[in-house]
Amino acid sequence: MLAIASGLVCGPELLLVDELSLGLAPVLVEDLMRGLAEIRRELGIAILIVEQSATVALDIADYGYVMENGRIVLDGTAERLREHPDMQEFYLGRKSGERRSYRDVKQYRRSRRWYG
Repeated sequence: MLAIASGLVCGPELLLVDELSLGLAPVLVEDLMRGLAEIRRELGIAILIVEQSATVALDIADYGYVMENGRIVLDGTAERLREHPDMQEFYLGRKSGERRSYRDVKQYRRSRRWYG
């Protein structure tokens, strides 16, 4: 919270938030994300969130980019990304409504359609 507040003191047009959820309890992450949404709404500041947790990022994002190995492999609105089958399988842990183990969903088990 201190880092976010010190970033806001300058009156920026863009606020960059890097790995907000790293090492924090889920309840704290929810509070901070709500705070960011409120900052965006009240102050009109654009917020760029770099986040490894796709679920957390897509809850607040209007638009998103998926990067792998330093390149953008998928982009779109948060709704489009949530519905994309590869996003659901590799980043959101879902596939066709069935529950599967990590070993079955592991990212590099099969090649992604977007690399093709």
